[in-house]
Amino acid sequence: MNQQEGESNIFEGVEVVEEIESASERIVTATKSISCTNIQEIEQNFSDYDNLFAGNRHFVDRKLREDPEYFSRLVNTQTPKYVLIGCSDSRVPPDRLTNTKPGEMFIHRNVANLVVNTDSNVMSVLQYAVEVLKVKHVIVMGHYGCGGVRASTEKKHHGLIDEWLRNIKDVQRLHWNELQGIDDEDKRLRRLVELNVKEQALNVCKTNILQNAWARGENVHVHGWVYELSTGLIKDLQIEEKEWLNIKPIYDLNSKN
Repeated sequence: MNQQEGESNIFEGVEVVEEIESASERIVTATKSISCTNIQEIEQNFSDYDNLFAGNRHFVDRKLREDPEYFSRLVNTQTPKYVLIGCSDSRVPPDRLTNTKPGEMFIHRNVANLVVNTDSNVMSVLQYAVEVLKVKHVIVMGHYGCGGVRASTEKKHHGLIDEWLRNIKDVQRLHWNELQGIDDEDKRLRRLVELNVKEQALNVCKTNILQNAWARGENVHVHGWVYELSTGLIKDLQIEEKEWLNIKPIYDLNSKN
């Protein structure tokens, strides 16, 4: 290596060191630029997160004081009488609203409480509940003020959920004349919530899971509920057998004819 090449390599090395030092300074500067407000926000976020574990410990302590055998009984099995398909909304926890205990209600939740025959998740839950757990009641529960139902009426893109919400648009299509006859938007949305619950309950009836259970002589009942956020009360939509019988000739899988 000649002198000129050596000097060139030295200068290149100096430039690299200077670039590294400059990058380090930028990182330090960026780190210093994090405001106290941001740090406090992060600390608050983790404080909220830690509250979940504190809540769990409080729950365990309280339960053990009330009933020392509470958790040991849950280990062995579950024997729910109900399976409930509800909305993911955090304000609508089915077991809390019905005052049921762990092991008494099998629960599946998704956006807008839909029962879609191509959704292997909800179908698996339904099959396990009916065929293995032998539940006696299948409940679809929606709630007034459902964001998913409202979003289905908006003429704009919402992203991936658009495909999911199309199932509620199908409910609108089936009941278009009735819905268009309701001028007040809030009342129209409330009615759509009810109609959506009814259609999802009928979707339960259409499945081979329920029809095979009925063919075996099992008494499994299908219900449609709507929860009112403003009062905390649940409304039974009283889905009548005739609503299923009206469409049974189309969807019946066990006809002898």
